[in-house]
Amino acid sequence: MKTLDSIFQAYADYAWGLPLLILLIGGGLYLLVRSQFLPFRYFFHALNVLRGKYDDPNAPGEITHFQALSTALASTIGMGNIAGVAVAIHIGGPGAMFWMWMSAIIGMSTKFFTCTLAIMYRGKDSNGDIQGGPMYFIMEGLGKSWKPLAVFFSICGLIGALPVFNVNQLKQAINFVLLEPNGIEVTNTSNIIIGIILVIITAVVILGGLDRISKTASKLVPSMVLLYFVLVLIILGVYIEEVPRYLALMFTDAFAGDFFKGDSFLGGVVGGLILLGVRRGAFSNEAGIGTAPMAHGASKTNEPVREGLVAMLGPAIDTLVVCTLTALAILVTGVWQTSEANGVSLTAAAFNDAMPGYGNYLLLICIATFSISSLFTYSYYGTKCMSFLFGAHNKHYYNYFYIASIILGAVTPLSMMLNLIDGTFALMAIPTMTATIILAPKVIKEMKAYSKRMQL
Repeated sequence: MKTLDSIFQAYADYAWGLPLLILLIGGGLYLLVRSQFLPFRYFFHALNVLRGKYDDPNAPGEITHFQALSTALASTIGMGNIAGVAVAIHIGGPGAMFWMWMSAIIGMSTKFFTCTLAIMYRGKDSNGDIQGGPMYFIMEGLGKSWKPLAVFFSICGLIGALPVFNVNQLKQAINFVLLEPNGIEVTNTSNIIIGIILVIITAVVILGGLDRISKTASKLVPSMVLLYFVLVLIILGVYIEEVPRYLALMFTDAFAGDFFKGDSFLGGVVGGLILLGVRRGAFSNEAGIGTAPMAHGASKTNEPVREGLVAMLGPAIDTLVVCTLTALAILVTGVWQTSEANGVSLTAAAFNDAMPGYGNYLLLICIATFSISSLFTYSYYGTKCMSFLFGAHNKHYYNYFYIASIILGAVTPLSMMLNLIDGTFALMAIPTMTATIILAPKVIKEMKAYSKRMQL
């Protein structure tokens, strides 16, 4: 297991090298400048679209703008916000959050472009149904000669969509919060039982298809964000005098690198902190990875730009709001310096510190909701990749593979699962960002035409 862990670590570190950083951040900055900072100029119009002001029930597609964003957020507002932020702070201290913010701001532009393309260049699966996503906009936008890039994305997507990290962290939370404090021994058997329970819950929803997934997500996502928001505000209220200091540290330490805890691969270099922030930011909001365009590509709309505007709200909600709340909770309580815990256990320690006796349990409710909603959405992404590669009539086979992997996530170490998904996300970003940068001028042209039609 230790050897396998080392292999996955090397795989993730290699995938997240300087070339990918240049592609994700450099490419994102290019898109931000090319769009003349559109995410900020049309922000309020995007909110009106999300509210349903421009919904057309007769437009092609399967789900509403709100359901599409909820489905995408169900995967991004999950363990990346609770465990991923904790991992970033454990390694890089407060400064890691600054680079996660930068990743999110750039990511808003990236998501606008990728999700606009998902509607502009929708393709058809082997059943003749309209589908969206990087594999389709590569094929429809760049031509059939680019099919190897679309196939590469889809193969990586089969692995990247596996729920192993979410399951692993939910298991860790149940063990840390529920079982260990009550004297119940944590064994492989108890982990497998947790896995089996999650298998049953997940199977009931995902075997019902996108309609059931999107409806479930649209109910769960707003309530879980609100509950988490209220709980973190209580923690910040308890430690209100610490909040300004740590907000300032997030900025100052972003360029100092003084708060490293001896992690050798970072070496105390600011460049390493930037890479850490971008890596955890991408893991959290998935901008440029290519997962969100698969959800937004199913939206009922004839206006590609409109869907892109809704999609760009994702990184703002996910990273600028939810991740910042998690980071502040961990920092103001001081557990990041006093606890050896990592991942979700570190966040749980912060909640227990501020709300002794019950904080852990309230967080567990949030974690369970976050994780389980993510389980539903990722299965949809995997089946879309399966459908593209092997035909729509075979896509249901992925669900069985997906459900079986839940047990794997329940019995393996955190680092192994994190590195597996991290590395695969990096590989998924290569075809997504390459195609998006090439097709960017066509999005700009469409954006100008939409702005003129809507008199924005």
